[in-house]
Amino acid sequence: MALRTSHIMVLAAAVVAAAGCSTAGGEPMPNPGASNAVSPAEATASAPPVDPVMEQLDFESWLANFRVEARAAGISAATVDRSLTRLRILPDVLKSDGSQPEFVRPVWTYLDGALNDARIGKGREQLNIQRPLLAAVSRDYGVPPETIVAIWAMESNFGSNIGSYNVVEALATLAWHGRRAAFAREQLLAALKIIDQGDAAPDRLIGSWAGAMGQTQFIPTTFVGHAVDRDGDGRRDLWTSLPDIFASTAGYLRDVGWRAGEPWGSEVVLPAGFDYEQAELTVRKPVAEWRRLGVVQAAGTRPLPDQADASILLPAGYRGAAFLVLNNFRSILRYNNSSSYGLAVAYLSDRIAGLPGIQGGWPREERSLSRDERFEMQRLLGGRGHAAGNPDGIIGANTRAAIRAFQKTQNLPADGFASSTLLDRLRAAGPAS
Repeated sequence: MALRTSHIMVLAAAVVAAAGCSTAGGEPMPNPGASNAVSPAEATASAPPVDPVMEQLDFESWLANFRVEARAAGISAATVDRSLTRLRILPDVLKSDGSQPEFVRPVWTYLDGALNDARIGKGREQLNIQRPLLAAVSRDYGVPPETIVAIWAMESNFGSNIGSYNVVEALATLAWHGRRAAFAREQLLAALKIIDQGDAAPDRLIGSWAGAMGQTQFIPTTFVGHAVDRDGDGRRDLWTSLPDIFASTAGYLRDVGWRAGEPWGSEVVLPAGFDYEQAELTVRKPVAEWRRLGVVQAAGTRPLPDQADASILLPAGYRGAAFLVLNNFRSILRYNNSSSYGLAVAYLSDRIAGLPGIQGGWPREERSLSRDERFEMQRLLGGRGHAAGNPDGIIGANTRAAIRAFQKTQNLPADGFASSTLLDRLRAAGPAS
């Protein structure tokens, strides 16, 4: 990790006061969609050697400046001194922040792990054990007990894996030199506010390398805005108090739009000749309209209200299972904006409640695309005149639209699914003539 140039010029001076020479925060890495985005195979330049002593001086200079910012934000001097003294740089945090998985697990692999029999069984057991508390929380917030238990299971395996990092130290490391330094700085200020308000001591703020805390993994700003003191002890404790944990989780979902009494959605069967361009979360129609178009709910699923706005979700293209998702699915996505995660929570809650699992199949013969292959797909699409945006290796809405445009030229179902089969076809097609 290279030191910032402005700091290199001044590190020879003693780093003593809050009026230090550093800038207010670290510089984030370039946006993946920026014009200088390159694939891993192209990123061959190595970083200069790191001097640990100079690096620590740089970190301390940044901390000196941040102390002033924290005091200006209303954090007490006692909390600032207590929380920001003798902090270390955490190299593992920076390594995690800078790494990207070579392969992204396909939705079926993710769901295979998330919806295993042991987790479903443990969820049913905990639903029974915690039934009185969960029923009371559900009554107050309108979120079903099984949904609360499903998020608890997904986020920390029922509290058994909450992370091992000191959140203040991890966030200070990221705010100093992480990819999203401004975001980490905001979270660090919120963490100090949690300490200042007496919810937890600095050494009790334990969580993930990215700063998510407690048994349902709230980031600090979410904690400040949504955590609840359900047990009435004067502290919002998401580490050990199940009343606080369950109420905070349900309260957050309610606050981001959960609708009491409405299902998350349902698996569906699509009619022959379905227009797969309609399969985007941005396309919303009343459930009754989807029915009129021939969309049919799978057997054993909860009835959906006719007038509820819904979208078709095809996480593995037209050869995979299809879902009609409503507002409450979108609320789950506010917890973690991944359709795989949303389906895992939705189906874990359903299975805990005794409903059937996913009945449709998956194109399991498709292999995962590597980062280099995702870059390649975007370049090939662009070379054929299908605008996928600047290649960044992320399969987003622009890339899906470009895939659909190419699929139409090949007389394929335009489902926008980035598959290994599609990449092979793009390679064979070559550039546009």
